[in-house]
Amino acid sequence: MEISRVGVVGLGTMGSGIAQVCLQAGLEVVGREVELDLGERALARIDHYLSRGVEKERLTQADKDAALGRLTLVTDVAELGSCGLVIEAAFEDLEVKRELFEQLDGIVASDAILATNTSALSVTQIAEATQHPERVVGMHFFNPAPVLPLVEVIRTAHTSDEVFDAAYAFVQRIGKEPVACNDTPGFIVNRILIPLLNDCVRVLDEARVAPEDVDRAMRFGANWPIGPCALIDLIGVDVHVHASEALHAALGEERMAPPRRLLEMQEAGQLGRKTGHGFYEYEA
Repeated sequence: MEISRVGVVGLGTMGSGIAQVCLQAGLEVVGREVELDLGERALARIDHYLSRGVEKERLTQADKDAALGRLTLVTDVAELGSCGLVIEAAFEDLEVKRELFEQLDGIVASDAILATNTSALSVTQIAEATQHPERVVGMHFFNPAPVLPLVEVIRTAHTSDEVFDAAYAFVQRIGKEPVACNDTPGFIVNRILIPLLNDCVRVLDEARVAPEDVDRAMRFGANWPIGPCALIDLIGVDVHVHASEALHAALGEERMAPPRRLLEMQEAGQLGRKTGHGFYEYEA
């Protein structure tokens, strides 16, 4: 399958990052948001990061202009009908995603691929909202998508070999590192990382250790490039809590449940970098 036009549904942080990756790979992108001003905010975000790339001489001004010229913003899902691949990056809610996939299934061509960027929900349950679950895969990018190379390509029991192979090849084509995995809770990275980060947060209170010292311990003792508290701030406390709750519900393991400290931070709106305050303070 030769994919030349990609749809991205949901242009928040993850969706705009995915769109940027596809644009820089030379693909046409149709970005869909529920309101045009949200799409325009995503365009401004992409423009900003591409401009930084020009300043650092990672791409030319002509490259940037050409990339932005390949982006079309829409609000109507029907405008995605010409896309050979649609990547959904909407809010992490199963019913929201199932409704979107049911709509998309009736819009795109019979040989188009539908992919979800979910980090914690069941790809199989999302796929089963369609009449053609064999063409649905998981395509889990990591934040920030333009920077981190990994993409988990998730196969459900329904996914055809042809579709999975095409999705895997597409990820390679856009310059990312795909790993193949099956549709299990947390896939690979979050299954390992979520309980580990939760343990690091629990140590803060149980051992009365400061976030700075936990981060320094893991950076200089385990050779992590970023400490666990700083990583949660980067991911977003709310995003981490949501993934923890989903894994805990699916597996029932206590280590998967979000620690009380994170729940309190979420309640207080201390979500990390996105709000300027999490375990650390950040400039707006």
